[in-house]
Amino acid sequence: MSDLSSLPAVEKLAAALSPEVSLPRPLVNLFVRREIQTFREKLLAEERHSREEIEASIKESLHAFENSRLQPVINATGVLIHTNLGRSPLGSRAAGALQKIATGYSNLEFDLPSGSRGKRAGYLETALACLLETEAATAVNNCAAALVLTLRTLVADGKNEVIVSRSELVEIGGGFRIPEILETSGAKLVEVGATNKTHLYDYEKAITAQTALILKVHRSNFYIGGFVGEPEIPEIAELCKKHGFPLVEDLGSGAMINTEDLAPIDHEPTPQECLRRGIDLVIFSGDKLLGGPQSGIIGGRADLIAEIKKEPFFRAVRCDKLILTTLQESIDQYLEVKANPASSDVPVLTFLRTSTKDLRDRAEKIVSGFSSGNVAVSIEDTLARPGGGTMPRAEFPSIALKLVPSNQSVPKLAKKLRVGSPALVGYTTDDALFLDLRTIFPADDACVAKALAQVL
Repeated sequence: MSDLSSLPAVEKLAAALSPEVSLPRPLVNLFVRREIQTFREKLLAEERHSREEIEASIKESLHAFENSRLQPVINATGVLIHTNLGRSPLGSRAAGALQKIATGYSNLEFDLPSGSRGKRAGYLETALACLLETEAATAVNNCAAALVLTLRTLVADGKNEVIVSRSELVEIGGGFRIPEILETSGAKLVEVGATNKTHLYDYEKAITAQTALILKVHRSNFYIGGFVGEPEIPEIAELCKKHGFPLVEDLGSGAMINTEDLAPIDHEPTPQECLRRGIDLVIFSGDKLLGGPQSGIIGGRADLIAEIKKEPFFRAVRCDKLILTTLQESIDQYLEVKANPASSDVPVLTFLRTSTKDLRDRAEKIVSGFSSGNVAVSIEDTLARPGGGTMPRAEFPSIALKLVPSNQSVPKLAKKLRVGSPALVGYTTDDALFLDLRTIFPADDACVAKALAQVL
């Protein structure tokens, strides 16, 4: 017979734990009740747990639950576009505009001169087309949705084949794969070429009366080297034009400027380049190298954009006022500094162009602000990465604090910093914790020093 006497009372335990967390009391009650039920089932299964063990376990779980709330994090990983840490931070201008729109009413779908219903995102679409130097553009709430929407629009009964090179059947974050995205849209995938080489005649041989389009997918999160080859975009564009269907490219990262001008890294194709080379529609993210909110941007031929906006699925993935506001401000800023885009306040671009000398100076100031105690602290040369599924080969010099604890394990030290306030996330090796300055805002340096002083 199972002994359930070790189970604490829900209300009593919730009352004791509630002051330790910044959670609504009803949520604490619910969490504790569920955890106690879990332990009840364990006890009924003849597991042995003392009351002290149960209460300690629930307390730890509750704190972990509290830390799962969306909250600010200091990114010390050296990965600029960290998918798990919110991708690209917004610049101050976009953030300021967001606050104004989010805390009041707006002309989201209201025409102020006429006083009647207006068009959503009309200004943004014009600005996007201007920036991309193309006929038309629109935006939806993420890049995967932009691709699905485009395919749903251009694929029809009896004309549903989409030709893709085998070397471009990419898997993006979260396990989503290009073949599965095509299937979701109702398209039939037609693979051409080999893993390492695809020729123009491979595309041409695959064309049938059922071909809807050729899809190019930028290999933004992996690369192929060695005995490789593929036709130039203008060649494929001419083939598509000859047969009367569009050429679409999923570009992914959305770099608006020459990346090699900011850091010693490879050139990342821009949407403008793709369109000039003959791409009919280009699709890319607004929240990666562009540095805006999570969104998917589609630019290119006006007739195709018009069709896309008529697709019923467009409403399901349209941008809300918060995305529109921040994306609008981001695009406006790019247009205003078009002659010198690197002068924008987009954080990811600032991180890219910051010198290692500046990073080292900041690291020295942080270290001078606390006593290391039982942790050896040094300033090390390291390498940062763009991240976000873009430029997989790109690494560029950076500076990091190296922490080697003597009285605790490296994982334990890393966890203390992650669950602190503010949360500080670095990266670990076998014997050290690294805090890379490249992805830390200068305004957060004092917070880093404070966080370190609390745990060292």
